Amino acid sequence: MSVFEQITALTSQGEAFALATVVWRQGPSSSQPSSRAIITADGQLHGWIGGACAEPVVIREAQQVIRQGTPRLILLGTPDQFGDAIPEGMTTVPISCQSDGALEIYIEPVLPAPHLVVMGSSPMTRTLTALAKALDWHVDADLASATERSMVVVATQGHGDEEALERVLAVRPAYVGLVGSRRRGSTVLGYLADRGLSPADLARVKVPAGLDLGPTTHQEIAVSILAELVQLRSAIAGQAISERPVVPAPASAACCHEGEQHADKQ
Repeated sequence: MSVFEQITALTSQGEAFALATVVWRQGPSSSQPSSRAIITADGQLHGWIGGACAEPVVIREAQQVIRQGTPRLILLGTPDQFGDAIPEGMTTVPISCQSDGALEIYIEPVLPAPHLVVMGSSPMTRTLTALAKALDWHVDADLASATERSMVVVATQGHGDEEALERVLAVRPAYVGLVGSRRRGSTVLGYLADRGLSPADLARVKVPAGLDLGPTTHQEIAVSILAELVQLRSAIAGQAISERPVVPAPASAACCHEGEQHADKQ
């Protein structure tokens, strides 16, 4: 599979990876300008970026690029090859090859767009959907599209909350948030506990969903939920999303307001 075919495959799978490109070489070196390789988050390299001296360094640097989400330009060689002629912003990485070759490699992260599933229909869900799409997130209303990489917000507002949440937990997405008051959340989680769901599964549910902004309008609730998801994504950027922790329910969470996070009765 070529590098470009690999890019297409990883992108379609929603996998994070880095693209490394040789932009300059000083012979002797086995790579050439425009040589490319893809490095995955778990350190697999596809393509050609250089021999045994360069590859381990590029893989290590690429994994850092994926974790940090920012590109970098690295210069591989021995310090005495370049002296003070290293441009600002370039990372110099000494290597101990027998040859006098050197490489300049640009490594850029390719991170998948977050996938958000919003269950329910209300002014808040419409606002949340619009805000997430404005960030170029992939947004669905159908749980069937969810995977372990997805973030799911349940905002069914008393219309089958328990059933919806049970189906969501079976998917084991990266984030599960329930829009509702603390009291309503306790009732829903208690019902699911009686149905045999494990404490570990129920602990994955963030209720109320969103950051604590105090009394809020439905637009502000949507902002608080999206802010929490952005915060979660930023805190764990570069990790395989299936390994990402779910935000635990804090002692003080966003309170309900009007009809958006109340749902205290069926």
